[in-house]
Amino acid sequence: MKTIEPSELVINSDGSIFHLHLHPEQLADNVLLVGDPDRVLLLKRMLSNVEFVSQSREFVSATGCYRDKRVTLLSTGIGTDNIDIVLNELDALANIDFQTRTVKEQHRSLRILRLGTSGAIQPDIETGSLVFSKYSAGIDGLLNWYAGRDSVCDTAMEQAFVEHMNWPRTLARPYFVLNSQEIADDFGDAVQGITLSAPGFYGPQGRELRLKIIDPDYLEKLKLFSYNGLRITNFEMEGSAIAGLSRLLGHQGATVCMIIAQRSQKGMNVDYKTLMFRQAEVAIERLAMEESAIEKLR
Repeated sequence: MKTIEPSELVINSDGSIFHLHLHPEQLADNVLLVGDPDRVLLLKRMLSNVEFVSQSREFVSATGCYRDKRVTLLSTGIGTDNIDIVLNELDALANIDFQTRTVKEQHRSLRILRLGTSGAIQPDIETGSLVFSKYSAGIDGLLNWYAGRDSVCDTAMEQAFVEHMNWPRTLARPYFVLNSQEIADDFGDAVQGITLSAPGFYGPQGRELRLKIIDPDYLEKLKLFSYNGLRITNFEMEGSAIAGLSRLLGHQGATVCMIIAQRSQKGMNVDYKTLMFRQAEVAIERLAMEESAIEKLR
């Protein structure tokens, strides 16, 4: 069995994984990801029997119980480059023996849900809405670095998007990944569609301050794209890497976002934190509860 070298799997002197500073035994099967480190400190109030709170750079984590289900809260910071760290290190904690530096014989599958904020592309999706990403579309390029990329992507949808958008060859090839259908079943009451994960907040999401973007019709084209009855619903910056890496690594990964910006109507809700806490309660309930309890909740 192949031994993973110290330069590839970096373990800190205290036995924790390099960036997240988590020990394997501290990781729950249910993982709720948020971008903002302060949200972990806020949301841990929903947990009982909190085992620890850890912070390393933008990665703040806590593990405790929600209704007798063990849950890990973890902040990721912004961007799919951070998600590359988070997903690979979560998988290492679950599926690599840190003592022998070898992959465990029995695979452990995690349920990983990102709760984020987002901007709606379609004019009928109001601020305060909850949007579940049925598909995550990455225009960031991250998944293109991994072997097996096509095996977890809808390449036909990808090609239709490239043709519809007249996608510039200077940009990374887009990729479209189906989010966990197991988790999707828990969010049947949310708006569902295609969420676009952008590698930036301004130009890649069609915002112009002093710099012009390369395609002035970018947002209108996105609004009009449709594939098998699905439309592009919203922008965010992490979901494509969560969906893609989760599927490659054998985990259940998904993203659900609260809409705080309406790009078509040029509106923005900056006072969303109280509403965000309630949406987090919904998300953590559905992440941690059994299917029978989910049905009662609806």
